[in-house]
Amino acid sequence: MNLIKRNGGQVPALHRLFFDDIFGRDFFNWENNNFSTTSTTLPSVNIKETADNYEVEVAAPGMDKNDFKITLDGNQLTISSVKENKQTTRDANYSRREFSYQSFQRSFELPKNVVDEDKIIARYENGILLLSIPKREEAKPRPPRMIEIS
Repeated sequence: MNLIKRNGGQVPALHRLFFDDIFGRDFFNWENNNFSTTSTTLPSVNIKETADNYEVEVAAPGMDKNDFKITLDGNQLTISSVKENKQTTRDANYSRREFSYQSFQRSFELPKNVVDEDKIIARYENGILLLSIPKREEAKPRPPRMIEIS
């Protein structure tokens, strides 16, 4: 009497699920993940292009707007942050010091001669750093123009 039902020499579904799910991915390719070379996590970034501007969203909860540094050098946009937290508790019998340090830097190359550098706006709301990077008027798409035949 068989207690295990075999399915004609095929790999059982659970076995397939495990190997296809775990080993079928780029499981050992850590470069595709959101980790820097110093093993610190990098914030996720969304970049959207509209007809009028580029919109950048950086997920950085727990930060303050003063923790960020945003620079535009030519067409290279760099967003960086350094946050240091120190806490010291002293009592008659002991002294406790705790500190943490977080930093990241993300750089993006924007198209040349497209960005209106003087009108870039940045704000920090609900853990998200939002950048609005307007395009120059000459770089915005124009509707088709009708040309009359004479």
